[in-house]
Amino acid sequence: MAVSHVGNKVVLIGAGDVGIAYAYALVNQGTVDHLAIIDIDEKKLEGNVMDLNHGVVWAPSRTRVSKGTYADCADAALVVICAGAAQRPGETRLELVGRNMKIMKAITDEIMANDFDGILLVASNPVDALTYAVWKYSGLPSHRVIGSGTILDSARYRYMLGELFEVAPTSVHAYIIGEHGDSELPVISSGQVAGVSLARRARLDPGFAERIENIFVETRDAAYEIIDRKGSTSYGIGMGLARITRAVVSNQDVVLPVSALLDGEYGRKDLYIGTPAVIGGAGITRVVELALNDHEQQLFDKSADLLEDVVREFFPHED
Repeated sequence: MAVSHVGNKVVLIGAGDVGIAYAYALVNQGTVDHLAIIDIDEKKLEGNVMDLNHGVVWAPSRTRVSKGTYADCADAALVVICAGAAQRPGETRLELVGRNMKIMKAITDEIMANDFDGILLVASNPVDALTYAVWKYSGLPSHRVIGSGTILDSARYRYMLGELFEVAPTSVHAYIIGEHGDSELPVISSGQVAGVSLARRARLDPGFAERIENIFVETRDAAYEIIDRKGSTSYGIGMGLARITRAVVSNQDVVLPVSALLDGEYGRKDLYIGTPAVIGGAGITRVVELALNDHEQQLFDKSADLLEDVVREFFPHED
């Protein structure tokens, strides 16, 4: 059931590289009426709010951008969490997850203490584990808690396949699923370029499988390459978050690869992981379970097992 709001106000928590790229995309696209931004660096935030508002005159519609507080969550259709700690030298991934769990708990408690009744969208990493945490901390039904999942990975994959076949990425229909991380996998068995299946291309062209594997490796490792060159990834994920936002505030019921709670799909339960899902005004309308071949299912199970180990460290199964 969709949550009713006056207008389509969004609250953004965390105005770092990703958050501001997302804010810029929202303003450019004229997606929302009001964007309230919360960040601990208030001076820099004030400058960003001023800067964004000065560009509104050239946007498709007027977006009010403001320096927000958690009180803004009361009438927000969507709260987007981009805050989080970066990994310290010598710190293990599990230690980083633990620190970010505490940050998510503090943020979620503040959101819910201010009578929030909308959709939560989590982009902080590791996104699958932290989306699960936000769901647990918030007490909201799972369809109203969405992670950015593999929306960026799938976009990178579609872009690179489009370059290979010299077509627009909008003519490529293929997904990356699983963990948003090193254990993710491409679903080649159901992928299509310009209406022709990737599986059929592989059968007709002996060298195709190697080329497609190279494209996947480039997709999986793209973040490392970008971070090495510019310090962070921001524009791609900012655009991806803006796409999810548009699906929610416009009640589009469009299929996007996000982090969603599984309830038997792919043989898994009680786990947030990257998968296509129908996104609309109520959040996640339903998870779309792709038909995986045996090899893809094995890779998915491995990815899910890795996520399961991390999540159960903080949220053990209740007997």
